Amino acid sequence: MEPVCPEENESIDQWLARPPQSVVEAVKYHSGDYLVLGVGGKMGTTLALMLRQALDAAQRSARVIGVSRFSRPEVRAALEAEGIVTHACDLADPVQVAQLPPAANIFFLAGQKFGTSDAPEATWLQNTIVPGIVARHCTAARTVVFSTGCVYPFAAVDGPGCDESTPLACQGEYASSCVGRERVFTYYAQQHATPVSFFRLNYACELRYGVLVDIAKRVRSGDPIDLTTGWVNLIWQTDAVAVAIRSLELAATPPVPLNVTSKDKFAVRDIAAAFGRIFQREPVFVGTPAPTAWLSDAHACTSRYGAPAHDLDWMIAAVADYVQRDGSTLNKPTHFETRDGNF
Repeated sequence: MEPVCPEENESIDQWLARPPQSVVEAVKYHSGDYLVLGVGGKMGTTLALMLRQALDAAQRSARVIGVSRFSRPEVRAALEAEGIVTHACDLADPVQVAQLPPAANIFFLAGQKFGTSDAPEATWLQNTIVPGIVARHCTAARTVVFSTGCVYPFAAVDGPGCDESTPLACQGEYASSCVGRERVFTYYAQQHATPVSFFRLNYACELRYGVLVDIAKRVRSGDPIDLTTGWVNLIWQTDAVAVAIRSLELAATPPVPLNVTSKDKFAVRDIAAAFGRIFQREPVFVGTPAPTAWLSDAHACTSRYGAPAHDLDWMIAAVADYVQRDGSTLNKPTHFETRDGNF
């Protein structure tokens, strides 16, 4: 296991994107270029960089094309410096989408979560209309569509969680729009025989963002931690992106769903206590754990690709070290305790 922080002169993004050998081996059997739609997001950058590093290690010359509106020019410059080809595009504009470079492999990471409560109409645009525009245009590419465990109903905390056969549920604006995204991609996949997989992710974590960062900061500052959502699934972002790249092989018609998260569920109270021991602070709790939570059964994923390489103890140590050093964060709380599907 690598150390819990980047090496000297290595950025966090480069560190998160180090490809495991399994990814290097996987890309040897892919053909064609890669489009990463939504490359400017927190996971899109990691995915594009890991693809580039893996392709270089495999000595494949395929292009990795990162697509975003690039409202921040520095993001585009940083990606290009790492060998990513960039293409500016507003995916809500069919004319611009029609100009996307052709590619055999697509990762769809575009979408909106935060701000749903204030502007639900914008969330529905990004999570249902944009998928329709993209799916109508990109009919031949093997496509991994990033989704979420929020498409499932709450599961009993004393059970295994929802598996891929669990009927979907619409719980609030965000969750409902995510179900909509899957339905739209399914419709066009069946119309055009497009091979698609749904990457149903539950709580990716890294040093600057995630449930662990939220809990660590609250423990360190003495702010209360709501235990109503008392259990969570977590996965390190590097591990999640590695599975995403490998899961291109699953894409089919009709689309194939895959739950991607930890093999086990974790108690929020236990996570906070672990940070408390490191920070020498007693966590402050409010609320009573509910009998249900958004929990996913990742047995299908771990059976195929193995358990995530980074376990909870390692993740806690990494985040604690970073928080103690006052590392900068994305300043985007996950609102993991939210239970109404609105963020």
